[in-house]
Amino acid sequence: MSVIPYVTKIDFMSSRWNRDAWARIQADMDSSKQRTIHCSGTILAVRPGEALKPFLGFQTFLCTRLLPLPDGNIRRVNKEVIFYTNLTRGGQPGEIIDSFVNPFTKETVRVVHAINDPFNYTISETLILAPEDFGSDPSKLIKLPLIFPWQELDSETLVLATDMHLNYKNPLQPDKWPRESAGPKAQVSEMMRYFVKRKDLENPDLSAVPYVGTWQRVTPWLPWLLMGQAPGHCMYISTMTTVADASGLPKHVREYAEKNCPHMLSAPTEDYGPSHSSLELYSRQQTPAPAA
Repeated sequence: MSVIPYVTKIDFMSSRWNRDAWARIQADMDSSKQRTIHCSGTILAVRPGEALKPFLGFQTFLCTRLLPLPDGNIRRVNKEVIFYTNLTRGGQPGEIIDSFVNPFTKETVRVVHAINDPFNYTISETLILAPEDFGSDPSKLIKLPLIFPWQELDSETLVLATDMHLNYKNPLQPDKWPRESAGPKAQVSEMMRYFVKRKDLENPDLSAVPYVGTWQRVTPWLPWLLMGQAPGHCMYISTMTTVADASGLPKHVREYAEKNCPHMLSAPTEDYGPSHSSLELYSRQQTPAPAA
C-alpha cells in the first residue's frame, strides 16, 4: 500500500482540491492506515401536531481505508455500525439495547442494529448523488463537479458541509412488509458538518486531517419499530469525531462490538461488495413480522 498523492493548496472552486480535502477528512491518504470515526447521538420522533420527542439513543462507528484507483480517483472502503441505546435521564445515549418498548405502540420489539459490511464508494472529482445500490442506471445520473459549499467560520476554521437528499423506491415494500414499511418510497437525508483547521488542510505532512463535526439524518421509522405507515419519521442528531483506533471507542461500545461483531472493528484492506443501504440489508437479512 502507498500514500495517495493529494493537493493541499486551498482552492474552493477546484474539484481536485475538494476531492482530496474530503478524502483526507474521511480517512487517511496513506492506504496502510485505517481511520475510525465515532458518532454519539439521539433519535427524535417527528410526528404531526406534536413537539419532537427524543426516544432512542445511538452509538455509531466507521472503520475506513482509502485505496488508489487506476484512473487516479480514490476508493473509500468502509464498514459501519449503528448500535441503538436507551436514553439516560439527561437525554444522552445510554446502554446498548437488544429489545425496546416502543413508546408509541407500547409493543416490545426486537432491536435490529445496523451492521453494514461493506459500505464503499468512489471519491472522484464528480459529486456523488446517490448510494451505489440506489437502483438507477449509474450512467444516467447527473454528473456535477465536486464543489462543496465551504464556510470560512473564522480566520483559522473552515466548515465542510456534505448533504444528500434522496427519495427512492423502498426496499421494504408495504405489500410484503406491512409492519416494517413506511411506504412505497424512502425519503432519506444525510447532513454532515466537518469543522477543520485551515493549517491542517494546508499541511502537506498530514495525510489525514483531524476534525470535529455533526451528523444529522432524516429517515422513515426504523423498520424494527413496527410502525408501518404511521405518520411521522425519525431524525438523528449527533456529534462525530475521529479516534486513534477501535481502542478509542467508548468502552461499552467496543466491548459490545467485540462480543457481537468483532470483524467490524477493522477497516477492509481490499474492495469487495456489493455495498447496500441499511434498508436494503434489512430486506435481505430479516423476515416480515407476523401480524399484531
